[in-house]
Amino acid sequence: MPTKPHLYSTTHQTPVGDLTLIASDQGLRAILWPKESARRAGIANRPRRGPDHRILKQTAAQLDEYFAGTRRSFDIPLDLEGTRFQVAAWRALASIPFGGTTSYGQQAAALGIPTAARALGAANRANPVCIVLPCHRVIGADGSLTGFAGGLPTKQWLLDHEARVLMATFVATPQWERRERIQSRLPMPVA
Repeated sequence: MPTKPHLYSTTHQTPVGDLTLIASDQGLRAILWPKESARRAGIANRPRRGPDHRILKQTAAQLDEYFAGTRRSFDIPLDLEGTRFQVAAWRALASIPFGGTTSYGQQAAALGIPTAARALGAANRANPVCIVLPCHRVIGADGSLTGFAGGLPTKQWLLDHEARVLMATFVATPQWERRERIQSRLPMPVA
């Protein structure tokens, strides 16, 4: 019988609260919201404290960059545990562009199973690595905010944060200079 990998955890301060980061030696296993149970992420045994664990340090650094507006995607190794469907749904979240949104139906269609919108919603609710796999970018078909483990105000904050970063990037990007043609010589009437 295979042994369970050792898990390590640390708490990391962010603008959306103190997040608990949990990793194995293979990759990031979970990011938990304040007061959220590790059991929701499928973690039964209590992880060891490990603030110096390489994956936890990498995760903390990339989260800091995300919140500072200098990172738009994550390249942290993941150690996801779930059904094949859940893992496929979670990995598909990474393809939603920074600052963009999609609906559960669009996400299901992108996976090739357009009738699975509700199943996708259930899988997204179980997403153990929020923000890194951005389930906050999935909204209702009518554009409304829908359930989110961190709460709807946090979901709105994350979407607004990404919009602010994109807007700041757009405004800071120099536009092509617009020059009007200047006539260097005035036409002189010939007598």
